Amino acid sequence: MTARERTILHVDMDAFYASVEQHDDPRLAGKPVIVGGTQGRGVVAAASYEARPFGVRSAMPMRTALERCPHAICVAPRMRRYCDISQRVFGIFHTVTPLVEGLSLDEAFLDVTASPGDPAQLAAAIKRRIGEVTGLTASVGVAPNKLVAKIASELHKPDGLTIVTAGRIHEVLDPLPVRCLPGLGRKTGVRVVQAGIATLGELRSAPDPVLWPIFGRYTQRVRERASGVDDRAVTSGREEKSISAEDTFARDIADPRTLRAELAQLADRATERLRAKSLAAACVAVKIRRADFTTFTRQRRLTPTQERRAISSVAVELLGAWLAEHPGAKLRLLGVALSDLCPAIQLNLFRETRPALDAAIDVIHRRFGSHALRRAASIK
Repeated sequence: MTARERTILHVDMDAFYASVEQHDDPRLAGKPVIVGGTQGRGVVAAASYEARPFGVRSAMPMRTALERCPHAICVAPRMRRYCDISQRVFGIFHTVTPLVEGLSLDEAFLDVTASPGDPAQLAAAIKRRIGEVTGLTASVGVAPNKLVAKIASELHKPDGLTIVTAGRIHEVLDPLPVRCLPGLGRKTGVRVVQAGIATLGELRSAPDPVLWPIFGRYTQRVRERASGVDDRAVTSGREEKSISAEDTFARDIADPRTLRAELAQLADRATERLRAKSLAAACVAVKIRRADFTTFTRQRRLTPTQERRAISSVAVELLGAWLAEHPGAKLRLLGVALSDLCPAIQLNLFRETRPALDAAIDVIHRRFGSHALRRAASIK
């Protein structure tokens, strides 16, 4: 790539959660590992590459995953561990460029146009450094834009490095199946294939009479994406909009005391994540899902805070009011969402300081796990 050509990297950790578990427990190396809820209604958060040939994928019900791969080893998620490793990985990104757009814990775009050095060498150095720091592998796509970089990073997983110059975009993209186009939903993808379009090359050259019934006014945009056209900029420092925690119960729960304890525990989890990002919240919302999947939300504004007790109290009060309106209701899911976020440094404007108790609890949780110390209100 020339020095003047815009250069974007898409870095994606390989089977991140599952790879962390295999790295931390060598007994899991080379075996099919599924990370996710281990109870009846659990879902797959990640699957190792050994489990994927059996059709196991993220967001699949755990029951279905185990039917397809009955010899898989199920592991409960350890979000604190994943977040810790993610911070190290993103630290590596920021040594290369300040233009880092995080998409999730394990995925990011990097604009290295102005970074010194050859882009291919930068990508290789990032992969090597990730391996040295975490013991894990990542796949990297290098291209003139975000869309092609993301597609490229998927082509040679795991531990891949794929470079697509501007002159090779059609050569690389045209033979790929249409399902490789990011943003093309599964149902829409089926309709495209049913229309006789199998590859991205066929999609970009298909006439309007074929595409319009599927995409309508977005037809030209889809054709451009299939051609690898994308002018989006890498936006660093994306503002966090909300922080949440939720849980689907193994069995429906009707007992109000148990529900309040479950919600208090979720509020604690969300608040700990809030403090880890040095943020405060001015709105607390509770998500309530009944056994028939009917979902309700209740929310309340408050003075910006990151205090565990304040947030938990509001959440429990919101749930209590809803339960009073729906006596005897059986719930399958509860969640807490914190929004209207602001930097915690602004708390001094409201004469609030970070409670020493909360800070001590955070330290204990980091060292000994989330169940080492819990408030009485969260005990069932």
